[in-house]
Amino acid sequence: MLPFEKHLPDHGRDPDTLKVVPVRHYARWAAAVAVVVLVAQFGHGLATNPVWEWDVFRAYFLSETIVQAVWVTLQLTAYATALGFLLGTALAFMRLSRSPVLRTVAWTYIWIFRSIPMIVQLVFWFNLSALYERLGVGIPFGPVLWSVDSNSLIGTMGAAIIGLTLHQAAYAAEIVRGGVIAVDHGQLEAAAALGIPRPRQIRRIVLPQAMRAILPTAGNEIIGMLKGTSVVYVMAIGELFYQVQVIYGRNGRVIPLLLVATAWYVLLTSLLSVAQYYVERRFARGSNRTPPPTPFQRARRLVRDLRASTAGRDRPAVPLEPLGGGR
Repeated sequence: MLPFEKHLPDHGRDPDTLKVVPVRHYARWAAAVAVVVLVAQFGHGLATNPVWEWDVFRAYFLSETIVQAVWVTLQLTAYATALGFLLGTALAFMRLSRSPVLRTVAWTYIWIFRSIPMIVQLVFWFNLSALYERLGVGIPFGPVLWSVDSNSLIGTMGAAIIGLTLHQAAYAAEIVRGGVIAVDHGQLEAAAALGIPRPRQIRRIVLPQAMRAILPTAGNEIIGMLKGTSVVYVMAIGELFYQVQVIYGRNGRVIPLLLVATAWYVLLTSLLSVAQYYVERRFARGSNRTPPPTPFQRARRLVRDLRASTAGRDRPAVPLEPLGGGR
């Protein structure tokens, strides 16, 4: 090498003579080691600490009482979510309406039900009979044609569903409204120019595009509702958290019973997250025609590649024929 060549920048030298040195991330390695140590310590504590009482956890996790309580939790979540988003969608379009009356009523409803805690609403509906002993149908400001006792009409489960639904509808309305206003207004103008009726514009043009903005937040709300059903323990409904409280109040095994409830909530939340992923993927087809592979597709491709590489290593090498046809 000539004396001046060692002062040249790397791009002025022969690439074959350059020494490639990988970048070393010492801070990243140290952080990874610290996290692994903490996770290992936590796992060791789970396995060795006798207070967890894993035998009690195994005995109650799939017990009939707990499984029945999980079913009640799923029922409350399903009813409150379906009815809440149905009412919330109506409120969202009322807020987007040109009628000042509809806009005012919808805004007032959302303001009130977002201001009152869920537990207060549940207790109020549970004690509805103290305010209205009988509920009936009749002429407005006139005689009542038919009435029934409010307790026998609503019941404890009905009061819980009403309270959860009305609470959920206030948040669902803002989620749906945010998704609708995210759609380009030119879409509606083009549909109106083509003579498409207004209800069909909403159903076939606006909502399918708005779903991409609605689904992530709606998924969070559904998961929040699943966990929020634990509040109905104040009404003595046999959902998951209430039954866990009853059991550990009877046998004193607080930690393992709370772990049972935690495990079921984690399992149900994970299933809802998987469902949310695939629903979002379906509604993203309009904007992404080649979506990335799903985790299942990635795993299947990895297994296929491993099998192909294993088969390639096991295949015997074929000797090459000499040039000139063996002469």
